[in-house]
Amino acid sequence: MQSSRHSGSLSYLVTLSWSLIGLCGILAAAVVRLSPKAHEALSSDLDAFHWVFAVLWTLFMLYTEAWRGFHKKFAPRAVSRALYLAKNGTFLQSLLGPLFCMALFHSTRRRVIASWVLTFFIVLMVLSIRLLEQPWRGLIDLGVVLGLAGGVLAVAVDLLRIHRGGAPVDPELPV
Repeated sequence: MQSSRHSGSLSYLVTLSWSLIGLCGILAAAVVRLSPKAHEALSSDLDAFHWVFAVLWTLFMLYTEAWRGFHKKFAPRAVSRALYLAKNGTFLQSLLGPLFCMALFHSTRRRVIASWVLTFFIVLMVLSIRLLEQPWRGLIDLGVVLGLAGGVLAVAVDLLRIHRGGAPVDPELPV
């Protein structure tokens, strides 16, 4: 059973806040967990090849993960889904708000499959990168940390954009 909440109601604000703060918390937890390895690598005795790799990898991750992935696609959709959820979601959907925003359920078939496949490959990459020795693990983690931090920022920026009157993007809900 779906409810229709008013944008000023307490349940609306709680659902919206939980969904987006929970989502950003998932991203920020990874930033906190990976930052020490990145710091350790940067504090080690790096040669010129390591520094070139670090700079190029970081620029690549800022562009692909932070800009193209989070800012242009993920954050606008996640914020739109959070707004939809806050107005129309069921109790269970609201309880799972951060996962709802990630489009892991109650989305188009294509989006749900894409979200789960992406999540699966991210887990595989995390497990693979853990096998690397320093400084390589830390240098890779540096790019990931900056990309994820950019993701948190992108969610905040998109919420602010919509709050200032910008139009939400398609939340990709099931037909």
